[in-house]
Amino acid sequence: MATINWDEFKQYKQEHLNPKKLDNFGLLIGFMRSYYNVTDAHRLFEWLREDPLSSAMMQKRAISDGDLLERYIEALR
Repeated sequence: MATINWDEFKQYKQEHLNPKKLDNFGLLIGFMRSYYNVTDAHRLFEWLREDPLSSAMMQKRAISDGDLLERYIEALR
């Protein structure tokens, strides 16, 4: 897996509207899905797990596997 480009994420946050008032983790998921074209929650989970900051974000939300991440993403819709 590649590393998350946090500079691009910051740019993404500034350029995209946030009408649902998503927190940084919700925005990160949107960024990963659009910038890296990652649509599979299990693949996304593995990628996020490798990054210390995003791993801490998932831990805070008790997301410990791809199924829980998929449920979290569904709740964002």
